[in-house]
Amino acid sequence: MATGMPECSPAMLVAAGLAVLAICSYLATIVVRHGAAGAQRYPPVVGTVFHQVYHLRRLHDYFTDLFREHATFRLLAPGGRRQIYTSDTAVVEHILRTNFANYGKGASNYDKMGDLFGDGIFAVDGDKWKQQRKIASYDFSTRALRDFSGGVFNRNAAKLAHIVAGNAAAKQPMDFQALLMKATMDSIFTIAFGVDLGTLSGSDEGSRFAAAFDDASEFILLRYVDAFWKVSRFLNVGAEAALRHRIKVVDEFVYKCIRARADEMSDGSKAHGTGSKDDLLSRFILATNSETGKVDYKYLRDIILNIVMAGKDTTAGALAWFLYMMCKHPEVQEKISKEAAGAGDATSSIDDYSRSLTEEALNKMHYLHAALTETLRLYPSLPLDNKECFSDDVLPNGFSVGKGDIVFYAPYAMGRMERLWGEDTIAFRPERWLDECGEFLPESPFKFTAFQAGPRICLGKEFAYRQMKIFAAVLLRFFVLELHDKYASVNYRTMITLYIDQGLHLTATARC
Repeated sequence: MATGMPECSPAMLVAAGLAVLAICSYLATIVVRHGAAGAQRYPPVVGTVFHQVYHLRRLHDYFTDLFREHATFRLLAPGGRRQIYTSDTAVVEHILRTNFANYGKGASNYDKMGDLFGDGIFAVDGDKWKQQRKIASYDFSTRALRDFSGGVFNRNAAKLAHIVAGNAAAKQPMDFQALLMKATMDSIFTIAFGVDLGTLSGSDEGSRFAAAFDDASEFILLRYVDAFWKVSRFLNVGAEAALRHRIKVVDEFVYKCIRARADEMSDGSKAHGTGSKDDLLSRFILATNSETGKVDYKYLRDIILNIVMAGKDTTAGALAWFLYMMCKHPEVQEKISKEAAGAGDATSSIDDYSRSLTEEALNKMHYLHAALTETLRLYPSLPLDNKECFSDDVLPNGFSVGKGDIVFYAPYAMGRMERLWGEDTIAFRPERWLDECGEFLPESPFKFTAFQAGPRICLGKEFAYRQMKIFAAVLLRFFVLELHDKYASVNYRTMITLYIDQGLHLTATARC
């Protein structure tokens, strides 16, 4: 997949970084001297934002190394806005809950994300966020949506398992990450739009939309490490030109789906079939119509596209890393296979077994839940997140934060801190999430930050677990999975979400 990412030599990047470091260091000295008079104290400086570009291919491990030395630090950046990074759970709780009103997405995030996510819940604050959160909170809590989504997950898990079975019989290796991306995209698109995108079945239109959406999310991430992205956007060159093209593809497809559903719902002469209003788009159309009397296509586009992003990339990425860990730890894979067999109708076909995975059956699978959570601890779907400070503040560790400063917290790095998880922090050990009775035991969301925390905690957390558990149970109940190349190194691809670079190539063998 072409990314349009500009290639820069390490020497050029280092030279640019050192030049900026010299300038920023001088400015920082002035700021520190001024701050001393006001008894302000700022985190230690460990580099510049240009070091992020140099370390782009291993960005999250670069941050992890820095966090092992400093729980909170700064990177120097051009302009007066400070960039503060933290792995301190007290600070995370402060910005996500205690002083929630003072930290939000802010103008900087909106500037970077707005082209793709618009006024959706990922990019906005204030009344826009509250309105969407209120509607979505209600919808996600309804039994009708849980039942509707559960049926979608069951069907797509079975569809995926049949594809795997065909490849297993032919002894063909598979890129499981690509399959999971298609399966989760089909699932969330059906739940969001009421339409089967059909990427698992090879739909050209659906696959084109999905590929454009994936590329666009990568180009958005580049804006966070490229200090000159606005120049590229103005000139319409490089990654910014590619982003503009991908967003056009995304918008054309999404608007077509919205107009079709709005027209269907406005035609009073047509009787809606059973379940026609179960999808989220229909619910949001009804909600916005009741308030304004008209359909706001741009508003609906932003809302639903944010939900698609949340439900597709994050879940598929987490499942891909989970299956990778199952291959690296076959003893865990066997335990989950046995638990899965005991939770559903173990003697049935793929389709019948998948249908038997009710909410009650899934709730019995504590070990699978622990293994998925352990995967998210080490490979969180959103490895780095940030909030903008709206007014001057002092963090629990005594460091000052100024209005307009950006505070980053790092779920990926936090999952690798010995001070948080003990000496075996790097070990994949699902048992750390189980009590003496073998039941799942959660941790503080400010320590395990994979789903955020506080008022902005992920609304789809339970939906994500349900989908992951259904897909994982079906796959491990019927197949033994192994890495196609047991000696190949697996690394992440630096994007907004944590993808496996170059895919996840596995072989599957049918279980007896």
